Amino acid sequence: MADPSPYGVRAGAGTLRSGEGVALPHAWTDAGVLAAPASNGGQVLHLAVALCVLNDTYREAARLGVPLAGVAVTADGGFDDAWRSTGIHYGVELDTSGDPDQVARLHEVVDEVAEIPRALRAGADVRRSAP
Repeated sequence: MADPSPYGVRAGAGTLRSGEGVALPHAWTDAGVLAAPASNGGQVLHLAVALCVLNDTYREAARLGVPLAGVAVTADGGFDDAWRSTGIHYGVELDTSGDPDQVARLHEVVDEVAEIPRALRAGADVRRSAP
């Protein structure tokens, strides 16, 4: 991945859980997930992608029979002068003893099914509602 911008984030669990960040409970791991940083809206948007991909990696690995000891997902991107996203890219690091073909299939499946990336790719209308 390219050098991180001020909006770059990381979410990790299992053996790839880092020592710092916001601790979040996680259905797939006993110790939960550490996500960081989360100090501005761009980072929170990117964390939504990273956390979704991390969660779906665990879910799909269990379904496909790919053993996982740890997962870390980085996500980053930029914004133009009107604060429109210029795109989000993510990377996945796995601690696995799985067969390389199984692992490649896992990455493909997660990229297809991860809900937050899918929603962002499709576009979303965001509006303020009345209280």
